Amino acid sequence: MARRTKSVEQSIADTDDPDTRLRKDLNWWDLTVFGVSVVIGAGIFTITASTAGNITGPAISISFVLAAIACGLAALCYAEFASTVPVAGSAYTFSYATFGEFIAWIIGWDLILEFAVASAVVAKGWSSYLGEVFEFGGGTADFGVVQLDWGALLIIAFVTTILALGTKLSAGVSLAITVIKVAVVLLVVAVGAFYIKAANYSPFVPPAEPGEGGRGTDQSLLSLITGAEGSSYGWYGLLAGASIVFFAFIGFDVVATTAEETKNPQRDVSRGILASLGIVTVLYVAVALVLTGMVHYTELREAGEKANLATAFSANGIDWAAKVISIGALAGLTTVVIVLVLGQTRVFFAMSRDGLIPRELAKTGRHGTPVRITLIVGVLVAITASVFPIGKLEEMVNIGTLFAFVLVSAGVIVLRRSRPDLERGFRVPGVPWLPIASIVACVWLMLNLTALTWIRFLIWMAVGVVIYFLYGRRHSVLGRRESQTLSA
Repeated sequence: MARRTKSVEQSIADTDDPDTRLRKDLNWWDLTVFGVSVVIGAGIFTITASTAGNITGPAISISFVLAAIACGLAALCYAEFASTVPVAGSAYTFSYATFGEFIAWIIGWDLILEFAVASAVVAKGWSSYLGEVFEFGGGTADFGVVQLDWGALLIIAFVTTILALGTKLSAGVSLAITVIKVAVVLLVVAVGAFYIKAANYSPFVPPAEPGEGGRGTDQSLLSLITGAEGSSYGWYGLLAGASIVFFAFIGFDVVATTAEETKNPQRDVSRGILASLGIVTVLYVAVALVLTGMVHYTELREAGEKANLATAFSANGIDWAAKVISIGALAGLTTVVIVLVLGQTRVFFAMSRDGLIPRELAKTGRHGTPVRITLIVGVLVAITASVFPIGKLEEMVNIGTLFAFVLVSAGVIVLRRSRPDLERGFRVPGVPWLPIASIVACVWLMLNLTALTWIRFLIWMAVGVVIYFLYGRRHSVLGRRESQTLSA
């Protein structure tokens, strides 16, 4: 039945299957690098300036703090689960052990959406910065009916190759590029601090006004329910901004997907998750304060969706810094794509090993990686990023991630009650109140996403339900084991 659960012991035992065994190469430092490398990039280099200009004003720093609090609560829950069930698949695997197969499939389908869209969005951002660094129009070519984003295709091909050759190699590449990226972020804060003007912080929370995306299904679900006029600026804008910049924190949950490849997951996964989240929160708030102090938010609004960190430096005549920022963004987004595609392959791998998608795909190669799944994911993401226009879909990543956070937080409470005997390398303090606070915070952020995003999300979930009942339920490894036991 769809409510059947897969025990923690069975999940761990399945990791010893010689055909689908992942190599244990990673330590807590590798996991921290993965976390920092995926989180820093998407938010700082692509959405901070546009969100400040169009939605929050200078209050974007508060939006970052609110998003970080929600992430921190969820991160503690992820840390406990990953130390208890050190198996690939993250929220999918955790849900299988607590809520049963059907909910596990739903969350797995949700994570597929999260990682695939995030990878494609960031790959397009990488292509755009490629044009800025080398001073051409961007990595696109027009073929009449189809406009091919060859820059996005290039980065996905590179990332797929690196991941197929081994997770440890991916960690090494990520470390080298992350050093460059963090150095650029620190440069932004250090240089930009000299150009801060106190007047640019006024008003800190601009008066609410109808703006782009402020009407109909394009406004936040919360403002639509409460009858507010829009979600641009004001307190609604600040909250809507927290939901959008939440995209900047996407990634720490990817650390949990690598638990099976970690030498000491009971200790190292929680360290990697919490260390990476702490580092990026400090950097994000610092950059947000510097950015909105360098230029007035109205200037960022005039730049529209093209506004980025380089915009603020160019406005102050610091053109050389703008060039360095573009190089840092190009390097930074490279690591983001690496870790997002890694997370996508590990969720696919876990679902395939459980038979919910074809099990033959889960076989690992001589480098201890699921090569078949890596290549399939690479091709699918490459096609999505290089051919389809996906400019407005980043909120789909947010709602998918928040949904996963809600289930993981609830799962901690359930597993504490159903299996208090399990060894836990890390324990969330204040259960059940802290996980409940995490759930409330995540649901609040979800309500501040647009109604259109909710509609798209529900359609995607409905498609997933159909696929599960047509294929997954009938081919489930756990289901076949139960049938064999009953027959015997």
